[in-house]
Amino acid sequence: MVQSKKQRYLFLAFCLVPTFLMFALFTLYPLFNGLYYSFFQWSGSSSLAEFTGFDNYRKLFNDEIIPATIWHDYFLVITKIIGIMILATFFAVALTQMRIKEAPFYRIVFFFPNIMSVVVIGILWMFIYNPSLGLVNSGLEFLGLGEWTKAWLGNEKWALPSLVLPSVWAGIGLFMLMLMGGISNISKSYYEAAEIDGANGWQQFWKITLPLVWPQIKISILYIIITTLNGSFIIVQVMTKGGPNNATHVMGSYLYEEAFVKYNFGYGATIGVMILVLSLITVLIMQYFMRREKVEY
Repeated sequence: MVQSKKQRYLFLAFCLVPTFLMFALFTLYPLFNGLYYSFFQWSGSSSLAEFTGFDNYRKLFNDEIIPATIWHDYFLVITKIIGIMILATFFAVALTQMRIKEAPFYRIVFFFPNIMSVVVIGILWMFIYNPSLGLVNSGLEFLGLGEWTKAWLGNEKWALPSLVLPSVWAGIGLFMLMLMGGISNISKSYYEAAEIDGANGWQQFWKITLPLVWPQIKISILYIIITTLNGSFIIVQVMTKGGPNNATHVMGSYLYEEAFVKYNFGYGATIGVMILVLSLITVLIMQYFMRREKVEY
């Protein structure tokens, strides 16, 4: 059916305007509103907000807890990238190239944590780490390693590393499926030609599989960075609430404490601006270092 230029523009407007309005309402408005309130001293419940200029930003740079929260966030980013990508890649290759009959079942098993609420995951792992009844300490005692048992979430040294395992466990399934989709699209003729040339399985992985699924790997890494810097506070809030002694506070959980516990919304908004800036800088840097030409055979 032939459409006039006006009809095409009306159709595009019909499709784009509602989406833009939703984006403006739920993304742009909170973003600029948070930036606006970062220049005010405001409790969040009062109708009065006192303009203080850059006082909140000066407080941010002098806050002793902020450097620790930044380090904790990037510790989780680094460990999650390493743990999730290694395991997700391993399972994706195993389930697509090793002809495992139960592969569909394992896909469901690995993806199951992704359909669970982060709150549920946090509560589940709190029981696993329980000093008296948890599976971790019980397993160590069963293996005769009772001296290794400890209050994992109550130990300043081990509380933050203890958050890595549930975070990795919860994230493997989604990225495994993404990589499986990429691997499934690779022509089997490449592997057949490599076998004829004498390449073993490890060489085929490095020379064929990894380069051809690099777009999926890149997207996965960026997604992990964004979701960790902006969402790791949930599991922290559920499992440790930033303790013990601020040992697990991340930027998001510290923002929550300042805004919703201490009712210092102005300073909380300032921390939110810092999270946004660090997230953007980190993503841009990673995109720069992970750029590469598209591989084709």
